[in-house]
Amino acid sequence: MTTAPDLSRLLDPRGVAIIGASTDLARIGGQPIKLLTEYGYKGKVYPVNPKYTEIKGLTCYPDVTAVPKPCDVALIAVAGHLVPGAIEQCGKAGIPFAVVLSAGFSEAGEAGRELNDRLLAAVKASGVRIVGPNCLGLMNLDADFRLGFGGTLQLKTLKPGPIAMVTQSGGFGFGVVAVACYHGLGFNHVISTGNEADLTALDWMEHLIERDDVEILTAFLEGTTEGKRLRRLGARALELGKPVLIWKVGNTDIGSKAATSHTARLTAGYELFRAAFREGGFIEVQDVDDLVDYCKAFRARKLPKGRGIGVMTLSGGAGVLLADRCVARGLTLPRLADATREKLRGIVVAYASIENPIDTTAQGYNDNFASYTNTMREVLADPNIDAIVARSPRGTVAHVWAEGLVDMLKDSDKPLLLNWPTSPDDNRAAMDYLENHGVPCILAPGR
Repeated sequence: MTTAPDLSRLLDPRGVAIIGASTDLARIGGQPIKLLTEYGYKGKVYPVNPKYTEIKGLTCYPDVTAVPKPCDVALIAVAGHLVPGAIEQCGKAGIPFAVVLSAGFSEAGEAGRELNDRLLAAVKASGVRIVGPNCLGLMNLDADFRLGFGGTLQLKTLKPGPIAMVTQSGGFGFGVVAVACYHGLGFNHVISTGNEADLTALDWMEHLIERDDVEILTAFLEGTTEGKRLRRLGARALELGKPVLIWKVGNTDIGSKAATSHTARLTAGYELFRAAFREGGFIEVQDVDDLVDYCKAFRARKLPKGRGIGVMTLSGGAGVLLADRCVARGLTLPRLADATREKLRGIVVAYASIENPIDTTAQGYNDNFASYTNTMREVLADPNIDAIVARSPRGTVAHVWAEGLVDMLKDSDKPLLLNWPTSPDDNRAAMDYLENHGVPCILAPGR
């Protein structure tokens, strides 16, 4: 059985060497220096380039063997043919990890494959574990550690949180993280694996699933040949109670060819992946919206014990749509218990519907929707109901209602997902309050 390596020092290094450092902070060899010196990283930064003696106020070293210790990671941003030699030097310098941004390896034809063989020989001889080549880098936002290049790494809006992302496409995966952060989600760790000449996506996933600062694991995969290991990861994730969201691409003949040309990724038939996902309890996502919505739902840390859904709305049309989507997803809308129905008759107006879906009408405007919250309390307590999907009120009373809802939910271990009925900037303070207190707000009823 393959044992996942300990990657802790790679995610939180005491010192980082930048091999191929540039004085131009916009270039690929300069962006890492900017990121490491301007975004809060507390470790040491050691530029390496024989052309310079100083970069951005930092001593620049002629080669990596001259770098002071301790130095746990080298970032390599030199021409591809120089990378094997740089890895060998890292081994001599006692640097255990390297992140290789350089491209032109197994994804670049016969010459690239020969260069990749040289790289693997250098890895074996030196004992250095590498990320990449042909990757964008990685982030540990909890430690203010950003190592790599590209627009997402430079965003000031990124924030730490209990989600991790492992992506075989650096640019795309990092872009997904940027969108998710815009919608209020936080990522402690984001890893671009590139060509995976050494460390693979599964190495990272096995490491991250064991970390206390990771509650939800997400992955963008083009392919892997380690099917049994993927299934073992699923079993471990189920044991830990940590959801794994998988976005698998390259599922058609054309997509598979594109994956091969992108990072030389070999991919098995899609049905084999789907079988492994089902066995391991992985949750497959198809787009950014899926990933955002599922992460919001799981972040609340309440799971339904069954498929019985109570649909609650202030609008009959929305209730019909929500009911249709629940049934299409294999959920049920059970009849409420007689005792619950009797209690609801004392809360809602006479012309409200207490069937499931439940339509309390717009009368809640008359009491700041306290009656709507009271209805939710009774439905959550119903033995036939495992979770609620509800439409949120809107308007000037939304924030007052939100505070009452959060207080009520403290007494229930059943999940409640809200369909936010308007644009995200309408009553944004109320939506932020709800999500910060563990109530997921989903932006469309179908979602």
